[in-house]
Amino acid sequence: VYNIGLDGRNQDLKSDDNIRFEIGICVFLLLFINGYSFYLPGVAPQDFFKGDKLRVKVNKLASTKTQLPYSYYSIPYCRPDIIVDSAENLGEVLRGDRIENSPYEFQMLVPQMCNVVCRLVLDEKKAKEFKEKIDDEYRVNMILDNLPLVIPMSRLGKDSPVIYQHGYFVGRKVQYAGTKEEKYFINNHLSFTVKFHKDSQTDSARIVGFEVNAFSVKHQYDGEWTGKNRLTTCDAHAKRMVSTSDPPLEVENKKEIIFTYDVDFQESDIKWASRWDTYLLMADDQVHWFSIVNSLMIVLFLSGMVAMIMLRTLYRDISKYNQLETQEEAQEETGWKLVHGDVFRPPVNSDLLCVYVGTGVQFFGMILIAMIFAVLGFLSPSNRGGLMTALLLLWVLMGIFGGYASARLYKAFKGTEWKSIALKTAFMFPGIAFAIFFVLNALIWGEKSSGAVPFGTMFALVFLWFGISVPLVFVGSYIGFKKPAIENPVKTNKIPRQIPEQPWYMSSVFSILIGGILPFGAVFIELFFILTSIWLQQFYYIFGFLFIVFVILIVTCAEITIVL
Repeated sequence: VYNIGLDGRNQDLKSDDNIRFEIGICVFLLLFINGYSFYLPGVAPQDFFKGDKLRVKVNKLASTKTQLPYSYYSIPYCRPDIIVDSAENLGEVLRGDRIENSPYEFQMLVPQMCNVVCRLVLDEKKAKEFKEKIDDEYRVNMILDNLPLVIPMSRLGKDSPVIYQHGYFVGRKVQYAGTKEEKYFINNHLSFTVKFHKDSQTDSARIVGFEVNAFSVKHQYDGEWTGKNRLTTCDAHAKRMVSTSDPPLEVENKKEIIFTYDVDFQESDIKWASRWDTYLLMADDQVHWFSIVNSLMIVLFLSGMVAMIMLRTLYRDISKYNQLETQEEAQEETGWKLVHGDVFRPPVNSDLLCVYVGTGVQFFGMILIAMIFAVLGFLSPSNRGGLMTALLLLWVLMGIFGGYASARLYKAFKGTEWKSIALKTAFMFPGIAFAIFFVLNALIWGEKSSGAVPFGTMFALVFLWFGISVPLVFVGSYIGFKKPAIENPVKTNKIPRQIPEQPWYMSSVFSILIGGILPFGAVFIELFFILTSIWLQQFYYIFGFLFIVFVILIVTCAEITIVL
C-alpha cells in the first residue's frame, strides 16, 4: 500500500507482513458475524425444550408499608419436602433477599390448569399471621430463570405502555358497605403466564417474561379430602377456570385453604437479550430531562455569580494598586492581599478536616467508579445484589486513596503523627456508620425479619473493614506522608489577623444553608426518583441521567465554594 507524499514520491505505509496479518484478523472476525450477542451484564442464557422442568424459586415477602422483609416461609405457605437456600451474594443478604426453592414446578411449553399445591387448615396462630401480613400489604416475590414475578398493570390510554408491579399481594382487606367489620381474604390461586422466545433453528425456547394474576377462591369439592379430589371450582377436565366472579376465601380460624395454580405459555417477539427492557421501562423521561435543565440553570446562575464576583473584586483591587502614588502606599496591603498571610493557616481542629477530606475522597472514588460501571451496564438489576456488593467492595478498596489524601493534607498542616490521622480516617466515619447499622440490625432482628444480617455476614463485613479497609488506609497514609509536603505559595503570618464583624448574610448558619440548598437543588429531582425506587421496591436503572446530574453536582459544589 502506497501513499503519495508532499514531495511527490511514493511512501511505503505498510509492509506485506502487516497486510497479511490485518487480513487474517479480518477473516477471523468475520467468522463470528453470525454469532449471538447478549447484553453486557447479563447471565448466560438458558435454553429449554418442551417438557423440561422449570423450578420456581421464592424470594422475600416485601411491604412498602413496613419496609421489613420476611422469608417466604415465615408464614404457613405450602412447603417442599426439603427447603434449599440459594447461594446469595453479600448485596442480596444486606437487601434482605432469601431465595429458596418452592413446590411450584412447571414443564416447559406444557400448559397446566388447576394444579393443587397443598391443603392447609388454619388454626388461630396461622390465621393471625396471614391477617398481619395482609394488613401490612405484603407482596410475595418469586423468581423463574432469574426473572422476577410481576403483575402487568395497564395505564389509561391506548398508547400508554404497560407497567409492572413486583409480586402479588398476600391477600386483601375488605370492609362491606354499612358495616365496620373488616374481612381478610387470601390469594390462594395463582394464574402464571410464562412468556418465551422460540429459536426456529433449534426448536429451543428462552424465557423472556414471568407474570401472574392472583385470585382468592373458596375451593369446593365432593366428599372428604383425600389429596386427589377434583375441585368443582377449578377443574382441568371440565375446562372450568377460576374467575373473579368466584366467591373469595376468608381467613378465619379452623378454615381450610387449598392452594392451586395454572400456568400458560405465550410466545413473544422479545429476544432474551432484551427481556429486562420491559421491567426497566421508565415512562417519565421528560421529568428527568427537566431535572437536568433545572440543574444546568443553577450551574449557569452560579457561574455568572462567580464571574461577577471575581471580575468586580479583582478589577477594584487592581485599580487601587494602579492609583498608588508613593512607595509607602505601594507597600501597604489592601483588598484581597490583606488575607494572603492567613489563608493557609491551619484551622482549628485541623485533624478533623483531614479526616473529612480523606473520607470524602474515599466516598467520591466509590461513587465515581460505581457510576461508571453502572452506566456501562455491569450493575444491571439482573445481577441481583450486584450494586450493593460493588459499593461495599469499592468503599473498602478506596481506603488507600482516603488515607493518602488525609495524610497529604495533614503534612501540609505541619502534622507529625501520621499514624494518628490514619487511625482516625480508618475508624471515625466507618465506626459511626457501623454503630448505627448494628443498632438497627438488632431492632430488625427483634422483629424476626429476613432483613436482619446473619452472624456470618456480619463477620464478613467486619473482616472487610478490619482486614482490608484499615490496612489500605494505613498504606495510603504512609505513602502520602512520605511525599514532600505541599508548599504554600506565600508565608503564613505568625500572628493571626483579627477578623472584623461580618454582616448577617456572611454568618456561619446562612453560609451553611446556602452551601447546601443550591447543590441539593441540582439533584433533588433525581434524588426523589432514587428514594422512591428504594421505598416502593422498584428498579432504578437510569444511570445515564444520574451520571449527568452527578457531574452537575460536582460543578455546583465547586462554584458554591468560590461564591462563599
